[in-house]
Amino acid sequence: MSIALVLAAPRALTFEESEDPPLAAGEVRIRTLCSGISAGTELSQYRGTNPFMNRRFDEARRLFVARDEPRWTWPVRNLGYEEAGEIVEIGSGVADLEVGQRVYGTWNHRTHHVAPADYARERLLPDGADPRIGIFSHIGAVALNGVHDARIRIGDLVAVFGLGVPGQIVVQAARASGGRVVGIDPDPARRETALRHGAVAVRDPGAGGAAEAIKDMTGGRGADVCIEVSGAAPALADAIRAVAYASRVVVMGFFQGEVRGLELGAEYHHNRVELVCSQISGVAPEASHRWSKPRLWRTAIELQHEGVLDLVPLITHVAPFAEAPALFARLDAGEPGLLQAMLVFAAT
Repeated sequence: MSIALVLAAPRALTFEESEDPPLAAGEVRIRTLCSGISAGTELSQYRGTNPFMNRRFDEARRLFVARDEPRWTWPVRNLGYEEAGEIVEIGSGVADLEVGQRVYGTWNHRTHHVAPADYARERLLPDGADPRIGIFSHIGAVALNGVHDARIRIGDLVAVFGLGVPGQIVVQAARASGGRVVGIDPDPARRETALRHGAVAVRDPGAGGAAEAIKDMTGGRGADVCIEVSGAAPALADAIRAVAYASRVVVMGFFQGEVRGLELGAEYHHNRVELVCSQISGVAPEASHRWSKPRLWRTAIELQHEGVLDLVPLITHVAPFAEAPALFARLDAGEPGLLQAMLVFAAT
């Protein structure tokens, strides 16, 4: 029996049981060990604010074109994209995988998943690795993609606006890329976490003057690159103001609805600021012959296993799968101190 978490309506989670299908040749069954909850895409589904919940996306033209024709309809069964598990059964014709091997990937918040052997083979966790690093394969790839889009040069001052989970990963990856990182976030615990993981300075935007402070610490030049990871209009406005002349602001945040508060006739216009959207559905065209989503996923795992990225400490709240609705509600409410929420699954 497999049990999956399903979103029946906005903020209404339930569990759905289904019989485990027999394995076909070339398939494996994976038992989920742990599953991370995303505070971006998943919460937008949970709240019903994701554009796919009320509009149709024309894939050919890459336009959201029709309201009231959602791509995702209720109930939503694709919650969860940060999973780690172990192989518990192997179908016929699979000779190079073993029961007990651990894998990472995306198969939603569910107790079991059937996957092609190729899927598991390409997503094996390193021998002896903490399975918890597996929940950062996708969000880690998102962060790495953003850092790639930032084109950081060694010695650059990199200002990271928003120190949630993706922002914390960006801090570590930007530092590993040779950047000197300043983190900006209103939460003191998040600022402290960024300092522990390599930021040279942090700033509370509520104290006023984040852009002015960055200009002052650079002799008036500004940050070489700003990376906005919060999805909050004031953060993007500050990032535009803080970046150096003719320099780049990478926009990673998932903005919901209309974005107000941007004065595009001020610093953006007069300083020739370059805005770049970074989103995991694609990589920068000039790197696409070398980089892909599978490579980004794998790299996020390998960098953790090698100690370049230290992401497990970002897990602050853990709950059994049966308590998933309560954990989602705590994340939705913005509980202080909550960074990465993770569900754990009992052995069955």
